[in-house]
Amino acid sequence: MDIEALNDADSLWEQYFETRSEEIRNKLILNYLYIVNIVVKRLMPQYKDYSEKDELISCGVLGLIDAVNKFDKSFGVKFQTYASIRIRGEIIDYMRKQDWAPTSLRSKISSIKKAYETLEANLNRRPTEKEIADYLGVKLSAVQKVLQKTLMFNLVYFESMLFEKETDEFADNYKNDPYQQIESEVMSEALKKVIESLPEREKMVITLHYYEGLTMRNIAKILEISESRVSQIHSRVLMEMRIKLEN
Repeated sequence: MDIEALNDADSLWEQYFETRSEEIRNKLILNYLYIVNIVVKRLMPQYKDYSEKDELISCGVLGLIDAVNKFDKSFGVKFQTYASIRIRGEIIDYMRKQDWAPTSLRSKISSIKKAYETLEANLNRRPTEKEIADYLGVKLSAVQKVLQKTLMFNLVYFESMLFEKETDEFADNYKNDPYQQIESEVMSEALKKVIESLPEREKMVITLHYYEGLTMRNIAKILEISESRVSQIHSRVLMEMRIKLEN
């Protein structure tokens, strides 16, 4: 966005704060539609197998409208920052409400999670996928296949954790409810500890993808491994993180 466009946006905001005019609000929404495209482009590689781009765009526009309606100068951040968070939150909420798996797959996911927890307690370390497969009496490829299918469940869960962490400073109920604020701080600290406890390669996958915005393909180049291997690491790490956070 160039300087002239920024000045126009500032002028629109001043008018909107003074009048709350629906016409000016609509101009602001049109002015910032590009943010929706940026956020959707960032999320599409993760969600492309589970949702159409147009669906994510529609959700993103709803998030943008909500951001314009609720934005206040007292937030102390640029609107683009606030809007990006609200847009991503709307998309994540939509993805979270979808039904991703039949009962049979949910049962397999539950079995693997229980096996992981049992083996970790018995071995006092992270179990390997082969150890999980042996414990369950199934082939290694079967465990890996289920882990890959759990990606969307755990992906949306982790994205939700990050989204809730980012919105803490904007949510009025957190400011007014000390118990909610304490709970949020505890979960935020738990998330930080879980990430820090990961082996270096797994930590890099999570950090580069979620905090630096790199694609799986770019991460594969950095780590000098295949993109499919990065995806496998990503899927397993998210499952492990979810188990630890839920515990």
